[in-house]
Amino acid sequence: MENDRQNLYDEPVYEHKIELNQERYSSNQHNQKVSKGMKVKGFLQLVAAGVIGSVLTLTIAPYTDLDDQASNQTISKNEQLSTSSEMYSTANSNGASTPTFSQTSNGSIADTIEIASKAIVGVVNYQQQQNPFSTETAKVESGTGSGVIFKKDDSFAYIITNHHVIEGAENLEVSLYNGTKVEAQLIGSDALTDLAVLKIDSSKAEHALTLGDSSTLRPGDTVLAIGNPLGLDLSRTVTQGIVSATDRTISIPTSAGEWDLQVIQTDAAINPGNSGGALINTNGELVGINSLKISQNGVEGLGFAIPSNDVLPIVNEILENGKIERPYMGVGLASLEEIPPIYLQGLPDHITKGVVVTSVDPNSAAGKAGIQVQDIITAINDTDIHHSNDLRKLLYKEMEIGQEIEVHLYRQGERNTITLTLTSNQTN
Repeated sequence: MENDRQNLYDEPVYEHKIELNQERYSSNQHNQKVSKGMKVKGFLQLVAAGVIGSVLTLTIAPYTDLDDQASNQTISKNEQLSTSSEMYSTANSNGASTPTFSQTSNGSIADTIEIASKAIVGVVNYQQQQNPFSTETAKVESGTGSGVIFKKDDSFAYIITNHHVIEGAENLEVSLYNGTKVEAQLIGSDALTDLAVLKIDSSKAEHALTLGDSSTLRPGDTVLAIGNPLGLDLSRTVTQGIVSATDRTISIPTSAGEWDLQVIQTDAAINPGNSGGALINTNGELVGINSLKISQNGVEGLGFAIPSNDVLPIVNEILENGKIERPYMGVGLASLEEIPPIYLQGLPDHITKGVVVTSVDPNSAAGKAGIQVQDIITAINDTDIHHSNDLRKLLYKEMEIGQEIEVHLYRQGERNTITLTLTSNQTN
């Protein structure tokens, strides 16, 4: 696996406890919870550390603030998800797969589940741990999650899962429908979208799920979740529910910073260990990857899945390149409102929104252009920046590698404009 840059975020704390079934389940870690907002223990501490670290309910491999390095990394949310070999029935000129949407079953729900379950796998994350009684280390099971076989060719079967499920893994093992356990290889993963792709020997895979068109889902449609809640002992557990909403936006902390994830809301039961598992329709088509739920006293039936139509382009790029490439600026950030006023002396009173630079990669575009720790960025080009997530979304969704931008900032109370050219997160 490639090494990613160090995580530059503060630990976010979630308002309504969101259990990122993005947490992989482990025996000593049943229900991790996250809350929103950020704990700031003192800006000078943050600067000294060079971080405002973003530790999700997952354990995340190192990343930088403004580039989600979706290379061969691992993350610790629940487990995996998958699409199908039939889903990739055609290929475009550059070799990336494109889906053919098709109905797969007109039988009963039990018939549909019997077929679909053969494509659901358990994913076991093994990590190095030191023996407390000696200096020796050994690979031990760190957690388990779920995954979905979505494609097969003559050599390999491909599995979709959550990035947080495979975070930090030294080795990955897949538990198949028939109980067989095989070693899996990580092709690539992406922290912001919480997706990862694995591969195993094609001869070991019995079935691959067909990818459905998530844009056709409507509130009230019946959906089924299949995964491994609380570990492999309850493998391929099936729960039924309906689509509660199709266009939810959930803000989650990731190793690459806070991100707004577009999700399908469902009341089908999702528990720790379901992460990376399949959300299917009654035709047996994969329409989402189960990733998180809201866990709070008095709250039930609030689960969320990444839509299949959002999964597809990320998976295709990982299959083609082994990673996700995005514009890279090279700074760690904290939202202005998270910094105690004592550390903002000299800032004009009318500046109440913006982001504070907490660390700078000296070899990045920002470092070479002269951006410094404690600079307060208020705008890029003509777009105001209110929160750190605003800056990430602007870079990743509206800007391109090689684009020249103007960064408007305050330094010791004085306004400055710095021009820099965005580079790639894969070359810094």
